[in-house]
Amino acid sequence: MEFRLDIAVTLKSLLAQEDTDGDKKITINDKGPKAFELENTSGEAYVLEGTYFLSNLLQELVIAQREGATQTVIPLSKLEEPPADRVSRMIRDYFWDGLTRSLDADGIAALISDTKNEFLAEQALKVYVPFGDKTALEYYKALEAAHPVEVVQLPEDITPEYVASLNEQPGILALRLYKQEDTLRGAPFVVPGGRFNEMYGWDSYFESIGLHIDGKTHLALSMADNFQYQIQHYGKILNANRSYYLTRTQPPFYSSQIREVFEKTGDVQWLASHLATAITEYETVWMVPGKRLTAIGLNRFLAEGIGITPEAESGHYDSVIGPHAQQAGISIKEYIDQYASGTIKNKALDTYFVHDRTVRESGHDTSYRLEGRCADLVLVELNAFLYKYETDFAYLIKEVFDDHFVLGDKVYHSGQFTRAAAKRKELVDRNLWNEPAGTYFDYDININEQVAFNSATALTPLWCGMASQQQAQALIENLLPKLMQQGGIASCDEASRGAIGPERPQRQWDYPNGWAPHQMMIWKGLQAYGFHKELQEAVYRWLYMIVRNAADYNGTIPEKYDVVKATHLVFAEYGNVGTEFEYITTEGFGWMNASYQYGLTFLNDQLREELNQLTPPEQLF
Repeated sequence: MEFRLDIAVTLKSLLAQEDTDGDKKITINDKGPKAFELENTSGEAYVLEGTYFLSNLLQELVIAQREGATQTVIPLSKLEEPPADRVSRMIRDYFWDGLTRSLDADGIAALISDTKNEFLAEQALKVYVPFGDKTALEYYKALEAAHPVEVVQLPEDITPEYVASLNEQPGILALRLYKQEDTLRGAPFVVPGGRFNEMYGWDSYFESIGLHIDGKTHLALSMADNFQYQIQHYGKILNANRSYYLTRTQPPFYSSQIREVFEKTGDVQWLASHLATAITEYETVWMVPGKRLTAIGLNRFLAEGIGITPEAESGHYDSVIGPHAQQAGISIKEYIDQYASGTIKNKALDTYFVHDRTVRESGHDTSYRLEGRCADLVLVELNAFLYKYETDFAYLIKEVFDDHFVLGDKVYHSGQFTRAAAKRKELVDRNLWNEPAGTYFDYDININEQVAFNSATALTPLWCGMASQQQAQALIENLLPKLMQQGGIASCDEASRGAIGPERPQRQWDYPNGWAPHQMMIWKGLQAYGFHKELQEAVYRWLYMIVRNAADYNGTIPEKYDVVKATHLVFAEYGNVGTEFEYITTEGFGWMNASYQYGLTFLNDQLREELNQLTPPEQLF
C-alpha cells in the first residue's frame, strides 16, 4: 500500500492535529487523538495510529521536502516499519552523512553558518595552522578573502602559557588536507553531533566501529589520517581540534583504529605509515617517565594547561570556587575573573584544575571517581587501552611485517611489545586487582593505595584480553550485577557515586547514566570470554532503551541515557546533546549511532524480533 501526499498540506494538517505542545515533533507528550487518516493510491481511506507511526509519517514527509519535493509517495512499509529496523536504517542512510564534516572551503563555510558556531567564535572564525604545514597555511590564508575567517600560524613551541593566551580568542585547529585532482580537500571526519561540531578523540574510534558496519570504511580511514596529522603536528591526538585542547590528549584507541581499517582495506603501505606514527605516539605521549608513565610502571592521564577550562558550562565550578569567593568577600564571577588574570593566587585551585583538566583528558568528564585526584590515579581503563596498543603492535609487526619493522634508526620486533604487555598485566594484577572484591580498582600514587569505586571501566580488561579467565569470572559475579540496570550497564553503582545535592551536583559520567563506549567495550569483552547469556542481556537492554525512546520521542537518539529509568530524559551537566531538533533528527549522536549498529551484530535472531516487537527486557530476562 502506498500514499501519494501533498507534503505541505499533509504536514500542516498532521501537526495541527497531533503536535499539541507545538515543538514540531510528535511524541508521547502530545495529547492529540493519535490517529490520522490518509488516502492510499487506490483511493481507500487508511487510519495511521499511534505515536510511533505518526512520527514516522512526519519524518518521511520532511525527508522528501528537504530533498526538494512538493509531493511524495510513501509506502506503508516505511510508516509502519519495525522500530528496530527503522533506527538502524536511519543511522545507515541519513545520520552518518549528517555528521560528516571537513575543514576545507566548503566545510568551513558550513561551519561558519552553523548556529552552534557560538562555541567557536563570536565574529571571525579563527583557524589555527601548525607551524610546519606551509601548504595548509597558504590554503587557509586564501580563504580569508571569501570567508569571515582569520588564519593564525601556531608557534613551533606550543606552551601551556601560549594556549592559555588563546582562551579569549578560541578557534579550530587545522586537520589534514589532501589533493583531489588539482584541488585541496579536507580529510573528512565524523563529529559527535549537536554542539560538538569538531573532530573528537575517542568518539572518533567508536564512531568508526559503526562506520565499518555500515560500509563507510573510507570515513574511518580518513579519521585515522586526521589522527596521524594531529600526532605529527600537535604532538598528540587531541581531545578535539579546538585551540584550547592543545595541551590535552584523549583515551588511546589509535592502534585499534588502524588495525580495523587495515582489516578492511589490506593496504600495507598505509598501515606501515600509521603504525610508525602510533609507535611514536606510544613512546612520546604515553611512555615518558614522570609524565603519563608513573613510578610504579603503569600509566595515568596528565593534562597540562593553566587555570579554568574554557569549555566548561557557566556555573560548573560554582560549588568549587564559591567557598574561596566567600572567604575573599567577592562574588564568584569576580573571583573567577581575578583568578584567571593572575590577580588572585590560589595553589589549592591550581592543583584542582590540574586534576580537572586531566579528568577531561581521560574522556570521563566529569565523575566523582576522578574529581580532585585524576592526575594521581593510575586508571584501570588507561592501562587496558595501552595493553591493547602493545598487543596490537606485536600482532601487526609479526603478522604483517615479518617480525621486522623499521622506524628511523630503530628496528622493532613483536617480542618487545609482547614483553611490555606481559609486564603491564603483571603490574596491573599487583596494583589494580583486588582479590577479595573480585574486581579492578584504580590506584592512587599519591597515597599508594587502591581507590574502592565500582566502575564500568573495571570491565575494560575483558575488552583487551588482559584479564585471566578466573578474573573475568570474578568480574561477572561481583561487579556486573552491581552495574546492570533496566537500560544496560551504568557507568558506576550508586554507592560508589555517593550522595548528590546542591553542594555535590550530579556528574554526567556517574550513576544513573550509561554511555555508549562502556557498553561497546564490555560487549566485546563478554563475547571474548564466553559470557554469552550476559552479553545478550546487556545488548538487548541497551538497544531496547534506544528503540523505545526513539519510538516515543520522534526518533530521538541522544548523547546519553539514564539507564536506571531507561530514559533519555537526563538532567545533569551539559544537558543531553541530540535532543534539540525540529521535525526529524538528521544526526542522532555519533557513538550512540555506532553502539546501536554494533549491538545488532551481537543480538541473536530471536531477540532481534523481540526488539522489533518492543518487548520489555523484564519479560525476557
